[in-house]
Amino acid sequence: MDFELPESHRALQASLRAFCEEKVKPRARQWDHEEKFPMEVVRELGQLGALGILVAEEYGGAGMDALAVAVAVEEVARYDGSLALTVASHNGLGTSHVRVFGTAEQKQKYLPKLATGEWLGAWALTEPSSGSDAAAMKTTAVRRGDTWVLNGAKMFITQGTVGDVFVVLALTEREKKQRGITAFILEKGLKGFSQKPIHGKLGMRSSDTAELVLENVEVPDSQRLGEVGGGFIDTLKILDRGRITIGALAVGLGRGALEESARYAKDRQAFGQPIGEFQAIRWMLADMRLENDASRLLVHRAARAADSGLAYGKEASMAKLFASEAAMRACNKAVQIHGGYGYTREFPVERYLRDAKLCEIGEGTSEVQRMIIAREIFRA
Repeated sequence: MDFELPESHRALQASLRAFCEEKVKPRARQWDHEEKFPMEVVRELGQLGALGILVAEEYGGAGMDALAVAVAVEEVARYDGSLALTVASHNGLGTSHVRVFGTAEQKQKYLPKLATGEWLGAWALTEPSSGSDAAAMKTTAVRRGDTWVLNGAKMFITQGTVGDVFVVLALTEREKKQRGITAFILEKGLKGFSQKPIHGKLGMRSSDTAELVLENVEVPDSQRLGEVGGGFIDTLKILDRGRITIGALAVGLGRGALEESARYAKDRQAFGQPIGEFQAIRWMLADMRLENDASRLLVHRAARAADSGLAYGKEASMAKLFASEAAMRACNKAVQIHGGYGYTREFPVERYLRDAKLCEIGEGTSEVQRMIIAREIFRA
């Protein structure tokens, strides 16, 4: 295994680091406090190429790979988890579903604008009463000639109110359960299609989250994405890659917590010396560094497997599970190292802790990841 990043990936990493130092770091706390989606900065990320990393060059994208997405998401998450979630979800979910399973006409229509960030993508699977249990889905799509009529609701949808293009999963054959789910492309502004913003989240507060409501929404069959009944199978493939990006997001948050804590431990004095001289603090920092490096290696292993065309579902689950839980441990230690200041908004570690929790929930909970890993063990 090559542990060095390709030159193109290092260039992407460096450009995002410079961008975030200038445009994100000084403003992330305010965005979080105001629950403000930073549309202007997101558009600038699109101009940098960070929103079309996987999209082929013929459609205006960078034509890069899963490893590049992991590198980009980690770099942004070091400064702002909410913004990193936007980069992760836009590249890995809505855009990728069109990129991988769309027709030539659908790709030509949507990918160029998604790749540049002119349009933002959203992906809608979760519902008010179903998350990991897709068989409990209630949103339906009924065919009437060459038209489908969608009814239902989707919950916790990232880019739900700011998105322009939505990939929506719906039941087309209820009796078949998961094998009766089909994907559709919806555009904002369709009659009967509305979005309700969700506020008051624990973390990722400047990431846009919404409930989608579909009331007799009509779309032509040309907006069907993939085969009838094939939506759930396609979804599993999209989720596997999405777990790699959530793992990378967790790595970035853990790294941010470590770097902020090391800096604070050098400056903060107690009993006549920097607190970084105390063994208890040093051991916490050592554990944080150890688990952060291990998390990155797991994420990059899964990404390289995906890019090589190998089976990577188990590797993606392992990366996401370990990285998310390691990030929570790191961010908790970071607050402890900062003491009372860590419990205030004066330092970013409290925000990192709140943001990191989502990584244990989104794209399949930690419990679901353990189920997947265990299942692979018994298949061996």
